[in-house]
Amino acid sequence: MYQINPLPEQVAPEDLALLLQAEPATIGHFQASGILRADIRAHQQDTRVAGTAVTVRMPGVDGGILHYAMGCVRPGDVLVIDRCGESVTAALGGAMAFAARQAGVAAIIVDGLVTDLGELRQHGVPVWSKGPSAVTTRVLGIEGAFCDTISCGGVTTQPGDAVLADENGVLILRPHALRAAAQRAIAFQLQEQATLTRLRSGEKFPDIVGSRAVLDQAIAAATAAQH
Repeated sequence: MYQINPLPEQVAPEDLALLLQAEPATIGHFQASGILRADIRAHQQDTRVAGTAVTVRMPGVDGGILHYAMGCVRPGDVLVIDRCGESVTAALGGAMAFAARQAGVAAIIVDGLVTDLGELRQHGVPVWSKGPSAVTTRVLGIEGAFCDTISCGGVTTQPGDAVLADENGVLILRPHALRAAAQRAIAFQLQEQATLTRLRSGEKFPDIVGSRAVLDQAIAAATAAQH
């Protein structure tokens, strides 16, 4: 049986523009929650996207619910697909990626497999998945859910969540937490640029970031314990 829910409100464009200035790995300096497992990887380099999560639960080999989703998605949406542990069948391939590009989809995140890697890269919609498969789905009309709460990469994802993704990983954020996380990350990134400038001038990394005292104390304690 298919479960169909309405599309969520999209994250405000100004919030997504702010979030896009942050890196998932920078936010990962101060929070671990919301970051998908590392086995869900980008199929392209040097790409960062931010958008609104439109969720799909797609168990087994029935791909019909993803066809339905592709008829509903809006420009700026990110399709987040829960394959419910399916580890043999590709959720989508080149034709679906082309349809996503035509619909203005910002990215596709799959907790499972995909196919037609060359076509996915050619069509230009960034895709994250656990890898490729030559086995494909069928439209069977059996089961699936659209815009329901799902689990993707070990992270509970709700329709309307904010998604930030690059080649280092994928982050799911509740909209109310977006601005604080983005602003903290951007400040951290600016501080890092200042650190690089000081490194170029010859300063040592532990002196710049303030870890020298911690290291000296740990080394002194280890030395004392040996005597």
